[in-house]
Amino acid sequence: MAQSDCSLCGGTGWKTVERLAEEEKPKRVSWQKPVPGTNELRRVWAVPCDCTQADRAARTLARARIPKRYEHCDFNNYDTDLYDSVRESAAWNRSLEQAKLVVEAFARDYPAGTDTGLLLMGPCGRKDAFGRGGAATDRFARHTGLFYDYRELLKEIQGSYNSESQATELGVLEPVLTAEVLLLDDLGASKPSPWALETIGHILNTRYNERLITLLTTNYLDGAGATPMPSPSRLPSGQAIAAAREDALSDRLGMRIRSRLYEMCRTVELFAPDYRREVRQAGRVRS
Repeated sequence: MAQSDCSLCGGTGWKTVERLAEEEKPKRVSWQKPVPGTNELRRVWAVPCDCTQADRAARTLARARIPKRYEHCDFNNYDTDLYDSVRESAAWNRSLEQAKLVVEAFARDYPAGTDTGLLLMGPCGRKDAFGRGGAATDRFARHTGLFYDYRELLKEIQGSYNSESQATELGVLEPVLTAEVLLLDDLGASKPSPWALETIGHILNTRYNERLITLLTTNYLDGAGATPMPSPSRLPSGQAIAAAREDALSDRLGMRIRSRLYEMCRTVELFAPDYRREVRQAGRVRS
């Protein structure tokens, strides 16, 4: 909001400038303004006043649906040297650093030369903070971005079918289908159903056809099989418990949707333990 006592705009929220970047000129209103003491006219442009900048970022992030917990996140406070206690720590940190470089380059260069999104794949707690934090950067906020949790999106669409709901399916889907950049978090987190697969397939296929950028995060990898457990688990009777089989991403989405993602996104895999369990509970994170 503009400040009512601002000396530059007088509370209107707009000020005039005599210089503007060429790419910004078509987006701004201009007119000829008399030069004091002469008969000359000089073109000026109306731009948002400095006094509106204080809450602009907050309003932009709110429109993009960035969760409050991640509004402060950016590349500067994303740590890549979290692990130091075991032999694999160096490899884990290197994985985080390489992933950060890829995502940071994407954000820095967007939209120039960008024709694919990103698919961040990794354990709980690592890619989540990365995807959400990357979305909250100023670079993302300058464009029409939208953040959605996968399960929350499906629930909102389902809720629109309720006759008492004021929302409509089109009202929920339209901004998801048309956002310049969509960040869909925890892809595949809910159990797959024919309706869910059809819905997410429609969203991704529409964005693919319209050449819109989609950023995705998921805990599911492309390989499936038995997940080794830290130590043998047994029932009170002494019977061993077999390791649970982890679903692959194709199990959660179907092969057709997974195939589409190969075209839509560059895959970035993070190999590191659960951030929340391994680091936060150990009390080794700098606040």
